[in-house]
Amino acid sequence: MEDLLNTKTHPSSLNPKPRVITVANQKGGVGKTTTAINIATCLAEMGNEVLVVDFDPQANATSALGVDPGSFSTSIYEVILENAEMHECIIKTEWPSLSLAPANSDLSGAEIELVAAFNRERFLKTAIESVISEYDYVFIDCPPSIGLLTINALTAASEVLVPIQCEYLALEGLGQLLSNVEKIKTHLNDKLHISMIALVMFDARTKLAAQVVDEVRGHFGETVCNQIIPRSVRLSEAPSFGQPIIYYDSKCRASIAYRALAREISSGS
Repeated sequence: MEDLLNTKTHPSSLNPKPRVITVANQKGGVGKTTTAINIATCLAEMGNEVLVVDFDPQANATSALGVDPGSFSTSIYEVILENAEMHECIIKTEWPSLSLAPANSDLSGAEIELVAAFNRERFLKTAIESVISEYDYVFIDCPPSIGLLTINALTAASEVLVPIQCEYLALEGLGQLLSNVEKIKTHLNDKLHISMIALVMFDARTKLAAQVVDEVRGHFGETVCNQIIPRSVRLSEAPSFGQPIIYYDSKCRASIAYRALAREISSGS
């Protein structure tokens, strides 16, 4: 199985900055938020200016980056539905070069409120465009469903990163995501494409994990990142302490793997 210190570069690493990347999988519990915040943090550690947009009403990215969802007056909800400016909601995290557009439970009502809005699919795109010149990377963490929030997230991005767990039924729901991406590309955002698939939650002790890796690589070829993220107790602990893994335990296997993945998708810069 691949060495934890992968040195290959991914085709997406040639994509020009700024890069707006939506992290999506319509199946929950696959490490979507974990992947979004940890790749973002590693890219920031490398010297890039990075913004994480928490567009999931569960606000897991917000809390995993050490921000209390009740501690701010302006969230991404106010930006898309109450005409707040994007820069008003952005918070500098305690980690260098990493910023957050936070979410809280208010966002849960946005699906309904957006239904009657004009140009409803492009609210997030407009917000991000107002600040994009300040960042090298923007990562959007969206809900594990295909409602108007996810449609906004996909319309705002040019790239989709799909985390796939190396477990049973790993590809469940992926076909629907691919179909939805194609529909949005056709009707709303012709630049959208699935640029990266990241294999996560890999357990080297099981034959099934290796079989899933082979199956995904067989289906998706070079879109699949070479670096694999191992299952890790430390990785699952880190969000409850409000810390990305590289700051919670800098030398653990998951930290090494996420740093290598960040280098792979960015050509090391």
